[in-house]
Amino acid sequence: MSETVEIYFPQIADIYQAAKTIAQVAEETPLQQSIRYSKSHGANILLKREDLHRVRSYKIRGAYNKISSLSQKQLDSGVVCASAGNHAQGVAFACSHLQVKGTIYMPVVTPKQKIDQTNMFGGEWVDVVLEGDTFDDSKKAAELFCEQKGKTFVHPFDDEKTIEGQATVGLEILQQSSEPIDYVFVAVGGGGLASGLCGTFQALSPNTKIIGVEPEGAPSMLKSIEQGELVELENIDKFIDGAAVQKVGSLTYPICKEYLHKMVTVPEGKVCQTILDLYNRDAIVVEPAGALTIAALDYFKEEIKGKNVVCVVSGSNNDITRTAEIKERALLYAQLKHYFIVRFPQRPGALKEFVVDILGPNDDITHFEYSKKSSRENAPAIVGVELKSPDDLAPLVQRMKDNNFYGDYLNNKPDLFQYLV
Repeated sequence: MSETVEIYFPQIADIYQAAKTIAQVAEETPLQQSIRYSKSHGANILLKREDLHRVRSYKIRGAYNKISSLSQKQLDSGVVCASAGNHAQGVAFACSHLQVKGTIYMPVVTPKQKIDQTNMFGGEWVDVVLEGDTFDDSKKAAELFCEQKGKTFVHPFDDEKTIEGQATVGLEILQQSSEPIDYVFVAVGGGGLASGLCGTFQALSPNTKIIGVEPEGAPSMLKSIEQGELVELENIDKFIDGAAVQKVGSLTYPICKEYLHKMVTVPEGKVCQTILDLYNRDAIVVEPAGALTIAALDYFKEEIKGKNVVCVVSGSNNDITRTAEIKERALLYAQLKHYFIVRFPQRPGALKEFVVDILGPNDDITHFEYSKKSSRENAPAIVGVELKSPDDLAPLVQRMKDNNFYGDYLNNKPDLFQYLV
């Protein structure tokens, strides 16, 4: 007879205890109605502003709850974590507050802003070690260091105390809302926050539907649920770094599989447009993972009409140096930015002819790379064109072909696009 494996599920008593534990460091974040999104969706859209924590994300909840649960011997030995951003800052803050020595492994490619923030929150209590090109590289190095030095690893999502700390987001939502909550949209990376919310709402509001949202380029939870087992993705788009993992947690996967109402993915470009809209129209600064839940609302327009809907805005650790890429991805998704290999005849006036006769009146060249090294009749250039409407693309391509300027279209060739652009 096979032994029954007990699957962990966060208990409401433990979640209430976590709320008491983190109360000294994590202020209650606002639950704000979005007038704009409420009007556009015909629903009561509420934003849970987890981006307003001191460390600018909900990760302080789980990190502090986990470290606070350790024995004095474990605290004296010190803690270790691996992170490229939000979890690192949460752990650093907790270490400084509790006066626990922490070692934080971050990938070498981590933006300087995030490294500086981690050092600022941790102060003398934290050492930052840059190791590897990816989070997985850093995590392996961190776990090896733990084994060698006898320290405790503080996992960003696959840990009971971390999950229970994140679950306190749900307690606040229910305490702050005067109406029953019909839907909660939550970003899913490793699944810690989603699992915690499942625990809270199953106990206190079981009719609430929890929708998990992943980046289209990193659908590790969705693929695991579809295949009925933990799946490790070989390649992921790391752009939405706060929610892009190759493999979700062994604790979080069964919880999400059983209790999430639905898992959906959102294209990175759509998330980028949401980031720009939130900044330009609402004066809200969010990181890509923080915009995931709001970007997903369009897929549920009919379902959520007249309902009370909460979107968890998970964080705002966005690096301003990424703005150009965010704008670019948004335009590509909206089919307003297009890249071509254009073959210019090597004769005087060819470029002028292209601008005057080929481009439409509202088309704008935003990228141009040309080298007159070819002895062939038509020398290639990489040209980026921004359109006013997606409908302008077909006529532009036709004019290029009719006048022998057309070489190739790069947007639908990701490998070539990445190499050339």
